[in-house]
Amino acid sequence: MVMKTCQFDTKQIACHVCRKNIKSVVLERSDELRATGAAIGVFPNGWRALHQLGLDSTLQSTSIPFHRAVDVWAEKDVVRESLLSEGEARCLRRTDLVEALANALPTDTVRFGCQVVSVDVERSSSYAVLQLHNGSSIKAKVLIGCDGANPVTANYIGLTPTQLFSTCAVRGLTIYPNGHGYAPEFLRVRKDKHLVGRIPIDEKTTYWFVVLQWNQRDAEMPKDPASIKQMMLAKTSGFSKDVVDMLENCDLTSLSFTRLRYRAPWSLLSGKFRRENVTVAGDAWHVMGPFLGQGGSAALEDAVVLARCLSKKISDNADQNGRRMHMSAQKVVEALDEYLKERKRRVVLLSTLTYLRGLLLVEDPSFLSRILCVVIITVLFRDPLDHTRYDCGEL
Repeated sequence: MVMKTCQFDTKQIACHVCRKNIKSVVLERSDELRATGAAIGVFPNGWRALHQLGLDSTLQSTSIPFHRAVDVWAEKDVVRESLLSEGEARCLRRTDLVEALANALPTDTVRFGCQVVSVDVERSSSYAVLQLHNGSSIKAKVLIGCDGANPVTANYIGLTPTQLFSTCAVRGLTIYPNGHGYAPEFLRVRKDKHLVGRIPIDEKTTYWFVVLQWNQRDAEMPKDPASIKQMMLAKTSGFSKDVVDMLENCDLTSLSFTRLRYRAPWSLLSGKFRRENVTVAGDAWHVMGPFLGQGGSAALEDAVVLARCLSKKISDNADQNGRRMHMSAQKVVEALDEYLKERKRRVVLLSTLTYLRGLLLVEDPSFLSRILCVVIITVLFRDPLDHTRYDCGEL
């Protein structure tokens, strides 16, 4: 099995399939481990998946838990508190998560500097053939695309293009040598159509993000950290002193700046996400805005279900002595279809709720659209914590 990469998605899928004794190779485009995005929230459903890898206790030691959200509308002087989770919820440094996953893999599983430029499937062998930027090629019985916004795998499968929110996001970390003193909570402050979020990782480090309205005149947005910081500070100068100080004192090496993308929930209902023995997982399948904090946990769930479906088909192919036999192309297709079938309802519901929350939080919908979003959320998602109780099952 070969997986093409997007940050930690392929590492956690590889970890799960390796636990089931399925040999895999991770193709990493960069020349070393990378962790774009500074940090990632993991909720109880994500911790259940990490538990299947035996990494939950290790990663829990790197962060502090939080359970509530505090929303502040600065211009209206309104504050609202809400429960975010009844179980384990923590914000992890992406470097901690990526390194833990990579260290759990067998030696030489990850191949660095491998940029995939095209994908095809040999009709004679049913193997997926990946052409790399250096002219070499790799064959795989199963190809899992985890390449996020990179459209190579998505184009081969025929997925509809991702869509853009009217916003962009800056993410980063701020380190307080003497401690920050912030409560263990998810703070979100809105002002002038901008949103600043803050979650403590530990007693000295906090993760934050700034969601800004995208201006078409800003087509050439800054790319180097110093320019990103300057732009961000200019747009958030009216926020409270603690927020401005946090952004001013950020760790420049942790900064990232991206347009926010999503795969429309209606396309997830009708789309086909497999072609021959090629499929997708994580952001490559269901990229969603950060408004629910479930992108990472959903990818972890994908990994458990995918590994379980593949392993079951391999076990079905064992001989009378329990030795695993060659898995046919048909069995591969059946395993991938079972994986997609099991995950589809979960993915559609998560993507829908995230999309609606995003419209209400950072978009500027009309009055009728806003009412419609509230009605749909009330009818379909009555329990605001239900999505965190989801259990993807045992590996």
